[in-house]
Amino acid sequence: MNHLNKKFFCFLAPFLASALLLASCGMSPSESGAKNNAPNLASAGTSTFTEKNSSSEAAIETSAFTDAFSDRDLSGEYEETESVTVTLNGTKAEASADTVQVSGSTVTITGAGTYILTGTLDDGSVIIDAGEDDKVQLVLKGVSIRSSDYAAIYVRQADKVFVTLADGTENSLANGGTFTQKDENEVDAVVFAKDDITLNGTGTLQISSPAGSGIVGKDEVTITDGVYEITADKNAIRAKDSLAIADGSFTLRTNGDGLHAENGDDETLGSIYIAGGSFVIEAGDDAVHATTLLQIDGGTLDITAAEGLEATYILVNDGDIRIAASDDGVNAAHKSSVYTPTFEMNGGTLTVDMGAGDTDGIDSNGNIRVNGGTISVTGQSAFDYDGSAQYSGGTIIVNGQTVNSIPNQMMGGGGFGGGMKGGRR
Repeated sequence: MNHLNKKFFCFLAPFLASALLLASCGMSPSESGAKNNAPNLASAGTSTFTEKNSSSEAAIETSAFTDAFSDRDLSGEYEETESVTVTLNGTKAEASADTVQVSGSTVTITGAGTYILTGTLDDGSVIIDAGEDDKVQLVLKGVSIRSSDYAAIYVRQADKVFVTLADGTENSLANGGTFTQKDENEVDAVVFAKDDITLNGTGTLQISSPAGSGIVGKDEVTITDGVYEITADKNAIRAKDSLAIADGSFTLRTNGDGLHAENGDDETLGSIYIAGGSFVIEAGDDAVHATTLLQIDGGTLDITAAEGLEATYILVNDGDIRIAASDDGVNAAHKSSVYTPTFEMNGGTLTVDMGAGDTDGIDSNGNIRVNGGTISVTGQSAFDYDGSAQYSGGTIIVNGQTVNSIPNQMMGGGGFGGGMKGGRR
């Protein structure tokens, strides 16, 4: 599979289109958000309110929803009469198909098709080890699987796996607190996939991972619906190449990151796209962390974390985002050389409540662009940027007061002050 996957470029397309339109309007690469190896550091103090560029706004706000998710990703449908039923009975399982192998409490699926899982597995795993071109659909229909020392669901090989939460069902997956490695892959999550994985359907899934992550995908992770309650020691949901969420309800409690996308081998990958959904995230580190682009087109996010949103380029087109942070609320940082670090807001609402100390509501190692929406920041330092800031529309409220510019924090904790740049980066 080409890891510069089509989904990444599909939901990146609106951003690229906006860059071209901005260039045609005479803006510099740093103003358009394109890569700039020499960002403008001369903008100290505050930005001014300028007229909105309607053509660039239209390009930026174009929804990528229909391109980011396939019909099968979105549907969650299956034909029960054409499916294989796998019945879990405590310490064993039963299935009448050659593509299902049962060894004690380990169920291995070796071929393409749809498999309906019911029942309980007290200490075991379901492993997908199919052909590299096989698509496998697992329908969880009132399932409880616990593995004391491994993943409850492990995708060792397939082209793509769909995990469907059957309508009206409650399902639970858990790890007992340790991960004993059984092959060359370092399995460290309750749901662990070496290949693309999609979670859909309208049922409920509870995941408990006291020693690892909840869901980990080593390629693309896509979620289009369902109710998810995840408690994890590391990351609640982690993808390597891209994480795309269309809808669903998420309650994520973790000592690490809530949503995380990072490819340690390729800094051009590691993107997160949120088209909608409802999120309650309590994270010991970042609530949402992407290496490259974090794009939010809708949904509601209620965040309590050390940092709320972190990526190289953070693009908010819509949604209702509320952040209570002990460190920076929003952090556009140098995670990838593909982009100049930039925070850009075109619509929606962003409310940030900051903890005391050297903290910033919105911190950018590069630029800040506010073209629309409402930003409200409560704390010592509302904005902190190293590059330039452009305020073209929308509403900005700092400590309850509406302002007509983007103030720049100086010396760490001075609010609207001036002087040389200081503080933690």
